[in-house]
Amino acid sequence: MTPFEIGLTSFGGMVLMVYLGFWVPFALMCSSFVGVWAIKGSPILAGKLLALAASETISSYFFGVVPLFVLMGYLVSVTGMGSDAFDVANHLFRRMKGGLGIGTVGANAIFAAITGISIASAAVFTRIAVPEMIKHGYTKRFSVGVVAGSSVLGMLIPPSLLLILYCLLTEQSVGDLFIAGIIPGLLLAIVFATGIFLMAIFWPNFIGKDIDSESAKLATIAPSELLAKGMPIFILISMVIGGIYGGFFTPIEAGAVGCAGAILIGVFRKKLTIKDFWQVLGDTGLITAAISFLIIAAQMYSRMLALSGVPAEFGNFVVNFDIGYWGVILTYVALVILMGTILDSSSIMLILVPLMLPVLVSMNVDLVWFGIVTIIAVEIGLLTPPLGISVFVIKSALDDPSITLGDIFIGAAPFALMMLLVLALVLVFPFLATILI
Repeated sequence: MTPFEIGLTSFGGMVLMVYLGFWVPFALMCSSFVGVWAIKGSPILAGKLLALAASETISSYFFGVVPLFVLMGYLVSVTGMGSDAFDVANHLFRRMKGGLGIGTVGANAIFAAITGISIASAAVFTRIAVPEMIKHGYTKRFSVGVVAGSSVLGMLIPPSLLLILYCLLTEQSVGDLFIAGIIPGLLLAIVFATGIFLMAIFWPNFIGKDIDSESAKLATIAPSELLAKGMPIFILISMVIGGIYGGFFTPIEAGAVGCAGAILIGVFRKKLTIKDFWQVLGDTGLITAAISFLIIAAQMYSRMLALSGVPAEFGNFVVNFDIGYWGVILTYVALVILMGTILDSSSIMLILVPLMLPVLVSMNVDLVWFGIVTIIAVEIGLLTPPLGISVFVIKSALDDPSITLGDIFIGAAPFALMMLLVLALVLVFPFLATILI
């Protein structure tokens, strides 16, 4: 077999293992090792090449952003800033139609700006927002749907673990990707809020008929209490995002400053105990180890593909068939969304980005803009059946057995359509992602 045929066979074997339920990093590592072994004819050489890929990946200075932002996300969650963000947002939007739903989107946007983990947002706001919305007249489907939809903001609004993963795969600037995600992230939040407002007017049966009368019963927050709840969040966001955007910190330094700030806020408000902190450190270690395996496996997979010549041949295929720039981009986006129905977001990026990267470089595609396009397309997969990671997280966090997975998927469907609209806008108007850089 030629190296190209071996590369295709290894790729097919990896996809088959993923479909059979193998852990994605294991599937990537196994197919990479066998592929390099077949190409070079030596298992020892294959092992050494892949070991070198692993050591070079983890020894990178920029990899330090992963544990720091994971730690900050857990600290923000355990110190109660998520519930504070919910209270502040609901107070601001309480007089609007669908105000509690819009407030949930606003709270998720705030939470995303200091965590970057959509699963954490889904878990936190399922416990905080869903019971409150149902109590105030919103339907169960809409209540879980708005949490599912708005939770994906954590993957786009910086800091974001998916943006960090994309940076490590493509060797782009973490700071540039973080800044590029600001406008699309805020735009997505605005589209969600506008969609909820319009649904409250034109589709009240889906949201809840009695929400206006019930919303009037929402407790108002005194200005001093509002300041006490909102100021720590504002300070933390300013330190992290403002520090990166203002050039005061590198992304790694910003993560460290954010962690220190979250610890100080938690201690000052007496909401961070030694037991909580120890639990947070353990959870951070587990998540960091899982992400490390993913990134190591992705680098091994990239090396195997490069040795086989598959990306180069794929690039020649694109050129020879002359499907053009938009043909490549739209085909890629469609493939990402399709894979989102069966794979998690990290797996999609690990499989497709290394394959597409040589083609994109040859076409002079702006990789920062392309990263934002990739993240939005991947986010849509978080809400689509049959997998939909955010949906499963919400189901596991719910205390109401009467709400089924189908209800959550139906409730999230309008938000998936809104995300398609934002994706189209970013595709047509690339400056939405690049204007701040």
